Amino acid sequence: MITILENANVVEVETGSILADRHLVLEDGFIRGIEESPVVGAADAVRIDVRGGFVIPGLIDCHVHATAYTANLGELPRQSPIYVAARAAGLLKSMLKRGFTTVRDVGGADFGLARAVEEGLFQGPRLLYGGKALSPTGGHGDHRGMGTDNEDSAYSLVSLGRRCDGVDAVRLAARDEIRRGAHHIKIMANGGISSPTDRITSDQFSEAEIAAIVDEAEMADLYVVSHTYTARSVARAVRNGVRSIEHGNLLDEATAALMKQHGAYLTPTLSVLRAIADVGAQSGFPTDRIDKVNAVLDSGIRAVELAQRNGVPIAYGTDLIGPMQDRQLDEFRLRADVVSPLGMLRSATSVAAELIRLEGEVGFVKTGYRADLNILDANPLDAGVLVNFAEHHRQVIKGGVPVS
Repeated sequence: MITILENANVVEVETGSILADRHLVLEDGFIRGIEESPVVGAADAVRIDVRGGFVIPGLIDCHVHATAYTANLGELPRQSPIYVAARAAGLLKSMLKRGFTTVRDVGGADFGLARAVEEGLFQGPRLLYGGKALSPTGGHGDHRGMGTDNEDSAYSLVSLGRRCDGVDAVRLAARDEIRRGAHHIKIMANGGISSPTDRITSDQFSEAEIAAIVDEAEMADLYVVSHTYTARSVARAVRNGVRSIEHGNLLDEATAALMKQHGAYLTPTLSVLRAIADVGAQSGFPTDRIDKVNAVLDSGIRAVELAQRNGVPIAYGTDLIGPMQDRQLDEFRLRADVVSPLGMLRSATSVAAELIRLEGEVGFVKTGYRADLNILDANPLDAGVLVNFAEHHRQVIKGGVPVS
């Protein structure tokens, strides 16, 4: 199938420039040409007149939880995996329609969901999954209450994390997720908001355990993603080879410099904190944990500014759960005070593509790249356009096919 986008303004995210009045040839899922003159011939091609609209790469969200249809994460293992998969299908379809053509799931999704999208069983973004996040007992991936003693009876029960303690056990867990096809390994190296028994300030996993997980990932040519809020936990993770720092709200100057030195990326997730503060209780998020939000909410934008000033690459991520997932585009608005429109666009395209190691396939509008695109009715490099992305969004294209 050949699709031709006519009369388009192509946004170059590398240079921040506009290629005006171009004609894009999309074939077999890839961009085959970006022409200055109208494309003649190709009688069977589907032609779409963009009418001066702006073509940008498909958006990439580096922190999603596709199976978290409910904000009460402890409920997931008690549900039928088939029901959860059906709910996940709806969540993924909505992500795609918002303009996200690739997402990185960092806890919950597996090869089955990824294969279903790849085979076209339902619409959704390209899904990179890490399986279940590795967590120590009592850590951020342990959603048992203090009075609960039972373990999950089977891996096939849906949950965002799995428990493992000690160097041998974390190696085994990492190897098992790699066996199941993980694109990355997620660890819980710090306390969290949704977990019932830990504190935001608690470090999780010993440095020896973190180093062992990183070693296993690197042997498989993968990388490690770490849930971390405090500067101390970020530093422990980065020193031991973690590539992707999630959240990082309590980052400090010295730790931001350490991240730059080690080539680590930051994926702030301001959206989830803002959403929990606004509608968490109504969305089913446990009210006894909402107080944790206040410890990290206001410092999130400062962490973005610190990372940016220290040259740390910043990717787009949201971490939304339950009905709060419809706020996926809010991250643009929440970062707008400290990040330029071009910086925000790069965060959700080229920088994100580098982080997930697909910079040769997605994240750019270039010949030879996948035809994952968005068409906007205004220039995204102008103030206010990305902040109001949904209002300016005309069409999403995945694999060269317009999404309906």
